[in-house]
Amino acid sequence: MTKYRILIANRGEIAIRIARTVRELDWIPLGIYTSIDKYSLHRRFMDSDYQVSNYLDMDEIIEAALELGADAIHPGYGFLSENALFVRKVVSKGLVFVGPPPDIMELSGDKARAKKMSEEAGVPTLPWRPVKKPDDVIEFANEYGYPVLLKAIGGGGGMGMRVVYSEKDAEKLYEQASKEAEEAFKDKRLYVEKFLISPKHIEVQILGNGDKVIHLFERDCSIQRRHQKVVEEAPAPILSPNERRAITEDAVKLTEYIGYVNAGTVEFLFDPKTRRHYFMEINARLQVEHPVTEMITGIDIVKQQLLIAMGEGLDLKQDSIRIYGHAIEARINAENPITMLPSPGTVSDYREPSGPGIRVDSGVSSGSTIPAEYNPLIAKIIAWAPSRKEAINRMLRALREYIIMGVDTNILLVKSILEHPVFMNGIHTTKFLDDYISDIKKRILSHERIQAIALSILMTRSVNGFGSLVSRSKSPIEPTSHRLQTLKRRAWAYWRVIKSRMHTRRRSRRK
Repeated sequence: MTKYRILIANRGEIAIRIARTVRELDWIPLGIYTSIDKYSLHRRFMDSDYQVSNYLDMDEIIEAALELGADAIHPGYGFLSENALFVRKVVSKGLVFVGPPPDIMELSGDKARAKKMSEEAGVPTLPWRPVKKPDDVIEFANEYGYPVLLKAIGGGGGMGMRVVYSEKDAEKLYEQASKEAEEAFKDKRLYVEKFLISPKHIEVQILGNGDKVIHLFERDCSIQRRHQKVVEEAPAPILSPNERRAITEDAVKLTEYIGYVNAGTVEFLFDPKTRRHYFMEINARLQVEHPVTEMITGIDIVKQQLLIAMGEGLDLKQDSIRIYGHAIEARINAENPITMLPSPGTVSDYREPSGPGIRVDSGVSSGSTIPAEYNPLIAKIIAWAPSRKEAINRMLRALREYIIMGVDTNILLVKSILEHPVFMNGIHTTKFLDDYISDIKKRILSHERIQAIALSILMTRSVNGFGSLVSRSKSPIEPTSHRLQTLKRRAWAYWRVIKSRMHTRRRSRRK
């Protein structure tokens, strides 16, 4: 097999994840970085790399690829991963783009066109129509009833979205959505659709070669805040075998109709009351949450992307793909678990969990900087087990083992979500955090109180007092019982977080 050189036009955990598969294929991973990422971990995984001014400069990235002798560019997710103009520029320079061709990307990126294609293919959609002014929104709502949802035609990710609950809010929310869409996507066009108040967000992973499409089953991505996913799992816990078959077959039907190439995701809303699903959109790229699908199918999606792009074909057969067990993924972000606001800074100590069924896709190590300029994602932690209950327990165990110091993280938020009875029962919807945020915050504060109590126990039992506690690198007392041992472990980890923060503040004051 040819030893291809693949430029990975991304950063952080996804750049590392792609580089690993490139290396496993015995190909050569190449990278890019900005001045902010001069010491980023992902640079260590590349054979060679090239500095660019930013990850959105198409011409600089293509120049980097040519300078490094790349055969292809893999965009990862985010940045230029769904930019059809970038794809055209890549191809015009004789390079291969690892992803869908530009015409497919333009179709999937235009949400209105994708809706029309879905209807033509016989895949159900919610009532919808393009709107050009607030009066169009009101007219639609009068026909189908409030609430309705305004969405950007030219993009996704929660940008340009507003829920309209009454006529008096239509004008203000229309203007907000239109302005946000123009700023985010340079396209202020909007459409409106009937809003399902508490649906499940189900997405189907597909792979295509232009002639045939196969699916790798579905994921439940309903745990979201501000339209951004927090916890994902596969397979979806509440779908019956017939419902699973219907939704995956519709995903294949639509993508075969449009001649889809490479990896993609067909997203649906599923109404738990009516048990019906509705097409929402196509994401023409690798998704952040792809590892949960890999864990239940045993298929390396990035490998399939690369093989399809480099002309090696799609040799997977639908009837050979099975679901094995259950997988849950949590996005570990540098953010306050209560306010969910970013917490940039330097990771002073970093220790990943491990053990049976645990996978961590990380972009940091001890000493890494989480910059304010980029998404605060630290890592994705994935737990696999034969059953959903076991997967939840494994995830909780792994989260207890995870040590990240120097920045706030959302670990306590994730733990509180996983421990909630609604999530445990698998009946959570996209409204979960809205409906249970007070309960979730109480659970977070309860975890923090336990840490504080444990810390005080450790301090009072320390033979040499507070000074000894600060100076020693290991727990100063030996456990005398299982319960006390647990408290001490939590206390010592919590104390190291406090100590790290105190050290950071002292350095800031010196400056």
